[in-house]
Amino acid sequence: MDPMIVAGAVACLGLSAAGSAFGTGFAAAAAVGAWKKCYAANKPAPFLLLSFVGAPITQTLYGMILMFIMLGLETSNPGAGVACLVLGIFAGLGIGLSALFQGRAGAAACDSQAETNQGFTNYLAALGIVETVAIFTMVFTLIALGSIK
Repeated sequence: MDPMIVAGAVACLGLSAAGSAFGTGFAAAAAVGAWKKCYAANKPAPFLLLSFVGAPITQTLYGMILMFIMLGLETSNPGAGVACLVLGIFAGLGIGLSALFQGRAGAAACDSQAETNQGFTNYLAALGIVETVAIFTMVFTLIALGSIK
């Protein structure tokens, strides 16, 4: 197997996972702070905040899907390795940034949900829109990978 293909596959997964780590970290910190405010005010701490915390983790799965597709490429094209490396870096970056900013939005959703106990569906919809960037990136990268002969 071409080491450049492996490098592209690992870069895609690594950058996607890094974004998920940042995103879940931001949202988790906000959830803990929101729960603390609830406990201090003798209000019930909403368990629903965990859905905002976990939302950015799916981008790691998108990076993993692309990694497996890249590792499964059987090609004799000498330029395929470079193409996979470039695709892996940019796809991983796009997916990872989606996760990072989804976590930032999830952090705001945690604060709002805990304070008002309203708007859960709206917050999830906003997070879903940010997630769409990662899904588009994965799909368009799969199309580009399909063109490598």
